[in-house]
Amino acid sequence: MELTVYLAGQIHDDWREELKSKAEKNNLPLTFVAPQTNHDRSDNVGEDILGEQPGNVYKDDAASSINNLRTEVLMQKSDVVVALFGEKYKQWNTAMDASAAITMNKPTIIVRPESLIHPLKELSNKANVTVETVDQALDVLNYIYE
Repeated sequence: MELTVYLAGQIHDDWREELKSKAEKNNLPLTFVAPQTNHDRSDNVGEDILGEQPGNVYKDDAASSINNLRTEVLMQKSDVVVALFGEKYKQWNTAMDASAAITMNKPTIIVRPESLIHPLKELSNKANVTVETVDQALDVLNYIYE
């Protein structure tokens, strides 16, 4: 049985590639999808498709509509969502994706450091599982196959 895993979370480091590599080493039959991880492409997709917008608010609105469509399609096709909350960046998109996954009744694993226990307590309570590391999230996925 192959599962599709949506990897929600910040796009500023290679956590997704690390998780994919570890899953591959464990021979886990997982396919990974994610939000657009090319920051420039994500910011500019609205104008790339719809043309130049009259200002930054319109540019952001056009891009967010297309990014939200992409996220919804990929998340709906996913079997599990892993939402990584890190300490370094604002996590608004991750919170939105985790909330959307929970609303869609997608099995959800939240990864968050100890320092974010309090600010994420309600969201963690709604998720299926909350862990502190990507390795622990992978262990949870691995457990499905035991």
